[in-house]
Amino acid sequence: MEKLNRENDIIVSTINSGEEELELSLRPQKLVQYIGQHKVKEKMSIFIEAAKMRNEPLDHVLLSGPPGLGKTTMANIISNEMGVNIRITSGPAIERPGDLAAILTNLNENDVLFIDEIHRLNKSVEEVMYPAMEDYALDIIIGKGPSARSIRLDLSKFTLIGATTRAGLLTSPLRDRFGVMCSLDYYKTEDLKQIILRSAGIIGIEIDNAGAEEIARRSRGTPRIANRLLKRVRDFAIVKGKGVIDFETADKALLMLEIDSIGLDRLDRKILNTIIDFYKGGPVGVDTLAASIGEERSTIEDVYEPYLMQIGFLSRTPRGRIVTENGFKHVNKKITKKDQIELDIE
Repeated sequence: MEKLNRENDIIVSTINSGEEELELSLRPQKLVQYIGQHKVKEKMSIFIEAAKMRNEPLDHVLLSGPPGLGKTTMANIISNEMGVNIRITSGPAIERPGDLAAILTNLNENDVLFIDEIHRLNKSVEEVMYPAMEDYALDIIIGKGPSARSIRLDLSKFTLIGATTRAGLLTSPLRDRFGVMCSLDYYKTEDLKQIILRSAGIIGIEIDNAGAEEIARRSRGTPRIANRLLKRVRDFAIVKGKGVIDFETADKALLMLEIDSIGLDRLDRKILNTIIDFYKGGPVGVDTLAASIGEERSTIEDVYEPYLMQIGFLSRTPRGRIVTENGFKHVNKKITKKDQIELDIE
């Protein structure tokens, strides 16, 4: 079955190719510029200030939450606030302990190492990480067999910032070594509106409050999606409108992109319709669902499922995924008496 073209989709968990430079320009550089996540900001401001007063590196930080909520942005802000350099990599990119050793030995005093998707670290790499996090040292084995010997390399003190979309997949020994744990939640519409107004000023498009609020309302509580929608609505306003984003322009552009009134896209609706039409509303296993719609399991679990569950359209049970009564209503499907009984049992 042919996979959907992820490059052309609006609701994706990654930054599309060609968007990296613009994406970086939209990111805030300081805590005072960071909109939303007020509890996380408050905690981090205290911990950063305390670390600077002690002239010590910030304790290791774990940032968790769905894709696009600002984990990488927060890591960059922490390094800026601490006045140190940041080295960025990802869990899958560190294949061997030697790769990790090469990164760690090149860090300067108090530098930040940011590892995205840290839950995907290789087990052998993770074990080397433990003494590095606790003792700022690496235990390396040289040679093989009876002549093998272990040496310890001292490292500069550093701060590890790990980001994960699936905190439950982290092993307990790794999770316990993080001194600061922050969970990022979906953004409120008002916060997203402020992000959109700020981004519109940066990319040079005129937008009014109604237009910004409409985009914010349909951005799934996610800043990355809000900025991506803003750029597509900007294109529509330039070509089909008067170069200004108002409510009518935003609404027409988002309908053209198949983003409905609450931010669901084509694949969201396909997930709901597939479960309803083929599996009578569920339950259905995620692997079966992925095969039915021609999509990767990880994309469903990391990108689409969390938001559908957040808004109460999908329920995850031990037997599989179930569409709720609200989910039936949103796609204009009637729930049968048998379906209702099964939902009540679940």
